[in-house]
Amino acid sequence: MKSSRLFPRRLLASRHRRARLLTIAGSGVVAVVGAAVLVGFHTELHPITPAGGTASELTTRQVVGIRTFTQPAEGITVTPDVVYGTQPDGSLLTLDVCTPAVRAGARSPLAPAVLSIHGGSWARGDKGNSDWRGVCEWLATEGFVAFSVNYRLSPAAVFPAAIDDVSLAVEWLRTPSVSDRYRIDPRRIGVFGGSAGGNLAALLGARGSGPLTEGSRVAAVAELSGPIDLRARQLAADGTAPSLQHSVLDYLGCEPADPCPQAAEASATTQLDVSDPPVFLATSADDYVPAAQATRYAGELERHGIRHDVVTVPGALHSIGILDQAMRARVAAFLHDTLGR
Repeated sequence: MKSSRLFPRRLLASRHRRARLLTIAGSGVVAVVGAAVLVGFHTELHPITPAGGTASELTTRQVVGIRTFTQPAEGITVTPDVVYGTQPDGSLLTLDVCTPAVRAGARSPLAPAVLSIHGGSWARGDKGNSDWRGVCEWLATEGFVAFSVNYRLSPAAVFPAAIDDVSLAVEWLRTPSVSDRYRIDPRRIGVFGGSAGGNLAALLGARGSGPLTEGSRVAAVAELSGPIDLRARQLAADGTAPSLQHSVLDYLGCEPADPCPQAAEASATTQLDVSDPPVFLATSADDYVPAAQATRYAGELERHGIRHDVVTVPGALHSIGILDQAMRARVAAFLHDTLGR
């Protein structure tokens, strides 16, 4: 059942207040595709952000997934660290903007927008690391205005801080001064996320109800390797790694013995209704996040009659590690189909 009720939090409850907006003036299609993993190819085509707090969830040094995207379209403008809101303590919430110079085949003077959400177990990662900057530039190359967002991280800020932040970012995109500045159509906003960012993208799509053109609603969801159902029983049944289960508890602000009712509220599988947008979801067969998560999510989308495309690739690459040329083509086709050009 979809719910907007926020459960009381044991940990740092004062940090859960909604961040303040900074005002300025179907049926599932299941496919198994071959992974373009570039076996044995280790040459780095661009510098990779060193491992650490801001590095992406793609831990391998190999050139796989989004790292195979090496030719952004000419004229893309990257504007870093644009403020979209403030945290409860007054510090700033920021995003990077990747704007295409020319939108080939555009049918409208206003571009569709895609909010890009990095992964990192809700505890690390950054919008501007080399991998997620690649995602931002790829989306702009496809003709979208891409907004790569940072959000509050656990354990300093626990649920619902992160989802509140990305929801706020969508509301910010719809303010007239922002949509005018970036020449985006506020009726055509989608979201793309990987790993923990996939969880947030899926939840953003399921949060709320009604028209997809208002408030923090989005018109399309694309997610890779997201842990979608965070309820302890489901995580255990899926064979989820203890390290991921620990990250989930940190994110939710729960102890292992807690009932943790917020787990259901943080799970898109429990929040869907028939008004929710189309979804593209992809995973690898031996992903760190068990593929059973994608299967359960697809089943709930089917049950609610929500259009969804499901892709499973062989291997164990995770999140944007599976975002190779073939996967990028699939995601872009889905986003163009749902958001237009």
